[in-house]
Amino acid sequence: MSSLIEAYPRGVEPRRDAMKAPDDVSAMLKLKALGWGVKRIAAELGCSKHTVKRWLALGGWRPCASPSRSKRLDGHAEWLAERFRRHAGNADVIRQELAREKGLTVSLRTVERAVAPLRRDLIAQARATVRFETAPGEQLQIDFGVRRVEIGGTVTAVFLFVATLGYSRRLHVRAYGHEKQDSWFDGMESAFRAFGGVPQEVLLDNARALILHHDPVSREVVLHPRLHAFARHWGFRVRACAPYRARTKGKDERGVGYVKRNAIAGRSFTSWAELEGHLDAWTRDIADQRQHGTTGEAPLERFRRDEAHALKPLAGIPPFTTARDLVRRVGADCAVEVDGNAYSVPWRLIGERVRVMVEAGTVRVLHAGREVAVHAELKGRHGRSTQDAHLVGVAGSAGHPVRLTRPEGAAADMAMPALLRPLAEYEAVVGGGF
Repeated sequence: MSSLIEAYPRGVEPRRDAMKAPDDVSAMLKLKALGWGVKRIAAELGCSKHTVKRWLALGGWRPCASPSRSKRLDGHAEWLAERFRRHAGNADVIRQELAREKGLTVSLRTVERAVAPLRRDLIAQARATVRFETAPGEQLQIDFGVRRVEIGGTVTAVFLFVATLGYSRRLHVRAYGHEKQDSWFDGMESAFRAFGGVPQEVLLDNARALILHHDPVSREVVLHPRLHAFARHWGFRVRACAPYRARTKGKDERGVGYVKRNAIAGRSFTSWAELEGHLDAWTRDIADQRQHGTTGEAPLERFRRDEAHALKPLAGIPPFTTARDLVRRVGADCAVEVDGNAYSVPWRLIGERVRVMVEAGTVRVLHAGREVAVHAELKGRHGRSTQDAHLVGVAGSAGHPVRLTRPEGAAADMAMPALLRPLAEYEAVVGGGF
């Protein structure tokens, strides 16, 4: 027994597996006082008999003993704090500057221990969120979140546009194949139509497609010119949340997570249309009807009672034109690529530059000022829209003689472009036929 006391001086408790809660140690002492043996106590409390011996030798619970460490960074607290803020908590950069400027060569772990209190403050500051409530019709928060979803047997990256009304917490969700500017505009217009009106303000993150610059110190915001035009067209003001402080847009941050976890998680879809139909049904039957944890009401009920009439009516406001004008070169597969999807064009245009217009769900391809192909815009990525007429006459294609055809959608009197190169070259490029 004396050896145990010498191994653990008074005031210092055993470490590792011997550490027990105060109640457990108190139980050990009481059972010992009742005449219980060490083995019986250990079996009762589910621990080692050696652990019981050690705690009985101490006579009671003691706090955890921290090993003493040499503190080479004592006296540098202010310098460490300043560099910690400057480098946004990067301890390795601080370690490098300690060696270069102070002549102190220490391990990364030493620096991490020294700045641990500062890091806790930084994390607490980042998590701190002041809840604010907005009046009916005052604010709409928008954001994108990405989730990989199985669609038609292929795992696809789906970009989920989520809009949340600040007062009622009513959600609107749309799925896109990318997060480009036209997706933001289409998502907002879709939300305005779904809610039946336009809010006074739209709060968004600092997306590159919309915000050209946002100074974190002066809070100066430079909007993309097309976002300016879009906001003027619909009559709302734009507000961007503080850089690196997306939690100031907390309602929608939670909304994106709610959609990912509840509407999408664990589900697969046979087509993009099925995914969109599922999101519409989920919004109508689940999201709109749930009892919201903050308001205590169903978002749809709160919206109809207090917020619907507070939105600016849509009457007389036409859609904002979001056409994209692109230039593409026709590939050897008789197609042009737009947003990761392929659209066929007449095979005679292989290698030529064409103009591609994307507007209102339609992809139009023009060559020399004439329309040569029209396709419905594909959702997602890695899709292909092919029209058989574009491949008629390809050298080596089974059952098709070589002949000239008028591109689909072209005028009847349209003159076909001259043969651009010998057919043998096309056949060599595509590997002997289609």
